[in-house]
Amino acid sequence: MILNLSISFIFYLSILSDMWSDDEEKRLLKVVDNLKDWMINTQKKITDIPAISPDSGGEGERDRAEHIKSVLKSIGFDKILEFNAPDKRAKGGHRPNIIAIIKGKKLHPKIWIMTHMDTVPPGDLSLWKTNPFVATVKDGRIYGRGTEDNQQDLVASIASVKALKEADLSPEYDVGLVMVSDEETGSKYGLSYLIKNHNIFNKEDIILVPDAGDEKGTMIEVAEKSILWLKFLIKGKQVHASEPNKGNNAHRIGAELLCDLDKNLHKKFREEIDLFGPPLSTFEPTKKEANVSNINTIPGEDVFYMDCRVLPSYSLDSVIDEAKRTIQKIEDRYNADISLEIVHREDAAPSTPPDSNVVKILKRAILRVTGTEAEPMGIGGGTVASIFRKAGFDAAVWSTIDDVCHQPNEYCVIDNMVNDAKVFATLFGEVF
Repeated sequence: MILNLSISFIFYLSILSDMWSDDEEKRLLKVVDNLKDWMINTQKKITDIPAISPDSGGEGERDRAEHIKSVLKSIGFDKILEFNAPDKRAKGGHRPNIIAIIKGKKLHPKIWIMTHMDTVPPGDLSLWKTNPFVATVKDGRIYGRGTEDNQQDLVASIASVKALKEADLSPEYDVGLVMVSDEETGSKYGLSYLIKNHNIFNKEDIILVPDAGDEKGTMIEVAEKSILWLKFLIKGKQVHASEPNKGNNAHRIGAELLCDLDKNLHKKFREEIDLFGPPLSTFEPTKKEANVSNINTIPGEDVFYMDCRVLPSYSLDSVIDEAKRTIQKIEDRYNADISLEIVHREDAAPSTPPDSNVVKILKRAILRVTGTEAEPMGIGGGTVASIFRKAGFDAAVWSTIDDVCHQPNEYCVIDNMVNDAKVFATLFGEVF
């Protein structure tokens, strides 16, 4: 491995003189390796306790939170706090949010790792090869609902602190683990509740959210596109297909509208930003509702949807305005009635600067552990980190995952869990 280290790795080593010694770091990483079986067993016990939102038919996170608190207490955190968001639908009448802190050499800034306790439902059980709520270990993987999303890095974050304790090392700064509820259904009772009701985080803090990533752990997500879902309802006139001259074919009108939207939106919003993948705004026709049930009837009504992922340099209002202009032209051309409905709108949060402290020290930690260079990137999807960013906190999203979240037969790659724990533990010794 040493022979393959890049020149940049050697450069990083040369500027990081205030971290733990090489022997201390080696000892720490060895302890993480020795915690592999502990992490597997902890994952298994957490998987056995469902934590599904009442919005999805579950009781919430209460039972799982109690087990996680018992694990935290056994490790010896300096402080364990619980902030309960009221929710009468949930077991206990609230949704728990846990914060566990271990003191460092310096009080500020703090390093935070935020994960979530809740999972989505298992879905169609016939598609599962194992019981989704009984973790199954096989071929280097742990199968079960939530094992990757987000138990992999919830356990890895706890293990990273347990390793510090067992290696008898102190972090450079205070370290806080945040384990929230309700991430899967909007975060109203989770991170949003904490930020709105409690003064926990500071602007200079280092905030890592390990809830998205790639298979090699080379993507540090720092920015997101805006999300806009649009519904188009076209009303024409239904007639028999043998006499189209007497009607107004809503299906044809909708097809032409779709093509014009595709052309006009991509032409007007054509900027590319290399930080994002893909680097441009996207406007994709997706869902199509059924119109008539038989072939020989011209439909008088047609409905389709578009999923728009828009670079943050453009406002969603400008996209909506362009769609309305296109609609007006089609209405005039065909004497049709077309309505536009905004199904979902999520304006992009401010980006975390690629040269921010959280990105810098995370890149260094990844490089030291894996020998690979991770790069800041923007994505088209949304993550819970946007809540931090909208509140004015820099947050980075990183983990090493196969991205099988929400799928049947979800799994966690055990080596990913162990290596992520090593990166977290190394992060605690960074100085900036």
